[in-house]
Amino acid sequence: MTTNSVLDMEQRVKIFKALADPTRLEIVRTLHSNAKEMNCGEVGHLCEASKSNTSYHFRTLREARLINVRKEAQTKYMSINKETFHQYLPGFLDTL
Repeated sequence: MTTNSVLDMEQRVKIFKALADPTRLEIVRTLHSNAKEMNCGEVGHLCEASKSNTSYHFRTLREARLINVRKEAQTKYMSINKETFHQYLPGFLDTL
């Protein structure tokens, strides 16, 4: 296997592991349906998840490059990384 195909396979594994959890899938659905950048508290509230629990899920989604995270002062804002979804899971967001 070439280096690029190995990296591509590793990325796919991260994506599928991240999406295998119902809470993370709900976070993705929430971000996609709101179609805007949201702060961590808003997402956690809509997904009915505790702050410590959502932090773990946000990190997993970020490491899989499924969400973008931007920090402004003490607040973190997140949004869907549409490029990753289009590259690895075309049409997936439309199924949510």
